[in-house]
Amino acid sequence: QVQLVESGGGSVQAGGSLRLSCAASGLTFSTYAMGWFRQAPGKERELVAAILWTGRTTYYADSVKGRFTISRDNAKNTLYLQMNTLKPEDTAVYYCATGRASYFWDPDYSRSSSYAYWGQGTQVTVSS
Repeated sequence: QVQLVESGGGSVQAGGSLRLSCAASGLTFSTYAMGWFRQAPGKERELVAAILWTGRTTYYADSVKGRFTISRDNAKNTLYLQMNTLKPEDTAVYYCATGRASYFWDPDYSRSSSYAYWGQGTQVTVSS
């Protein structure tokens, strides 16, 4: 079965950096679009960034553009999210997720319903 395991979360001060990883198994990782989402307490889950299976096309939420970078290593079946210049409002549980099928890109890529499999999440806490 498909498994996604996030790691790299933690507590940092504002202005700091973290790098999240998502190790995937049980699917042909190199053929799936992937996304990073986050959910803060009392808020809906929101897309942070998404990447196509080739890694050459990426999308970002306006709130993280210029600070976060999504990338992938298809040889290692791993997705990354480099987060720089972190702000307290970035505090949330971060989840990685797969697209719904191989070589499929949903035009509604910002919606959580456009993703099929999810990891358990990793907590990121940014203090001021």
